[in-house]
Amino acid sequence: MEQPKGLDRRRFHLGVIYGLMTVIVTAIAGPAAAYLLFPPKAKKQGDWVDAGDVSQLQPAMPEEVVFRRLRVDGWKVTSEKSTAWVVKSAGDQAITAFAPQCTHLGCAYHWDENNKNFLCPCHTSTFDITGKVLAGPAPRPLDRYEAKVENGKLMLGSIKRSDA
Repeated sequence: MEQPKGLDRRRFHLGVIYGLMTVIVTAIAGPAAAYLLFPPKAKKQGDWVDAGDVSQLQPAMPEEVVFRRLRVDGWKVTSEKSTAWVVKSAGDQAITAFAPQCTHLGCAYHWDENNKNFLCPCHTSTFDITGKVLAGPAPRPLDRYEAKVENGKLMLGSIKRSDA
């Protein structure tokens, strides 16, 4: 029996199936290749954020300031609320910004006005106004933010681990 020339039903269906498979594989492989070959650019850790007006700070009086910082996780950018304990020195007007976690187990501490020190209520670690350990199980001084003043605004960078 002689085969008809041209496109028969079987070849047409195979062509459609192979064409759909090609479209599906391309739809899946394209984004996967883009993800693997072109990863998102991570933000630099040294980005500075505005933490408030310096003129509002009282000398030798620690104040907890609240600010917002952007955190990049892959392609997701999240605005997070952060805090810092800021101390403006009385003499040279230098500003120190402490990270809000105790160096023992990362608990939140506060300024104890009666005793003039920072107190971690969980394990009773105490720190003086310069961040040095006075008592308790804390192994090292309080960690600090990189801090600078620009146009009267306090700018905070990344947290630097303090050494014992």
